[in-house]
Amino acid sequence: MLRLRKIEPSDVPFLYQWENDASAWSDGANHNPLSRQDLRDYIGSTTGDIYKDGQLRLIIESVRPKEGLTLGCIDLFDFDPRNRRAAIGMYIAPEYRGQGVGREALEQLEQYAFGFLQLRVLYAVIATNNTACTALYRNAGYTPSSVLSGWTLESDAILWLKITNR
Repeated sequence: MLRLRKIEPSDVPFLYQWENDASAWSDGANHNPLSRQDLRDYIGSTTGDIYKDGQLRLIIESVRPKEGLTLGCIDLFDFDPRNRRAAIGMYIAPEYRGQGVGREALEQLEQYAFGFLQLRVLYAVIATNNTACTALYRNAGYTPSSVLSGWTLESDAILWLKITNR
C-alpha cells in the first residue's frame, strides 16, 4: 500500500539519484545531470498547484508494510486545463520495480486526475522497447493511439491514452 505526496526538501537525495540515472534518460525529458542545487531550486519554486505550475510532481511513498519508504515519483505535466488533459511520467526506484508500485501509483494518480481535477484524457509516451511500461499502461486500460516514429534515438514510441466520459 502506498500514498502520493508533494515533494519536500528532504526528497533531494532521492531525486538527485533518480534524475541522474542515465539509464532512464532515454525514456524521459532529462538528458543531463542535475545538481542538488538544481533540485532544491525546483522544490523551492514549485507551489504544488498544477494550475499555477502547469505540472505536478508527487513522491510515491510506502504506507505498508514499512511506513515512509520513498519508492519513486509520478508526474502530471503538459497540463492543458482547457482541453482537460495531461501527460504522465513515472520513475520507480530499481529495487521496487516489478512489485506493483507503478500500478498502484498510477491508479491513485488517475483517481486524482479524473476525479478531483476533472480531466478527460491522460496520456503517456512510451518507448516501444520499454516492455515494462507498455505492460503497465496496457493492463491499466490505456489504448495505444499513435506510433511516434523515430521518437528517440533508441526506438520509436507509442502514445497511450486513457479517456474518461466524465
